[in-house]
Amino acid sequence: MNKTLLIIDDDNNLRQTLAKALHTANFHVLTAPTAKTAEQILNRISVDAIVLDRMMPDMDGLTFLKKLRAAGNNTPTIMLTAMGGAENAIDGLSGGANDYLDKPFQLQELILRIENMIRFAPEPEPAQVDGILFTDNEFFVTDKSGTPRILQLSAEEKKLLRGLTTPIGNIVAAAPMVAKRLREKINNVSLGMDIITIRGRGYKLVCPNQDRTQGY
Repeated sequence: MNKTLLIIDDDNNLRQTLAKALHTANFHVLTAPTAKTAEQILNRISVDAIVLDRMMPDMDGLTFLKKLRAAGNNTPTIMLTAMGGAENAIDGLSGGANDYLDKPFQLQELILRIENMIRFAPEPEPAQVDGILFTDNEFFVTDKSGTPRILQLSAEEKKLLRGLTTPIGNIVAAAPMVAKRLREKINNVSLGMDIITIRGRGYKLVCPNQDRTQGY
């Protein structure tokens, strides 16, 4: 499953160039021209890494990142900046950046740095869902007697369910047959929970009382 990146940069040309290069490097790429737009995206979708410009008009990248970290979002982030020098790098890293790269830079260096950030980042724990528990790297369901048992999933099904539950409401691309098999297993063990198709984007886990149309 391709990793998802969010590029936040107010420079349209640079943002489009980065998106094209990273897409060619087999990343799924989302873009935002402002910090406000990025916040809206991150409220709906979990990404694997963020490429963040330091200087932006509505909210600078460092302020945005500090706000993100204060909210508990630890998505690996590399900060791009034309502000060179050790002091600026220290500000960025102490503000929550995982890496810091001066402009201009080589695209291949950026790609390698992003891959390293993702490789060494701790994997987020899935959110707990009524009727489904994740622990010891396995999903468990509770039967009528209250006894938990392992939800038997293939590696691809488990990977998809992890994506769908980190956090709940996350939209994840997956092979249709994998999503179909996981949907059947979820429907068999959980009342009201379902996996729905978000046209052109992937799949989403919905729970009782949750709006099924959100994201269409």
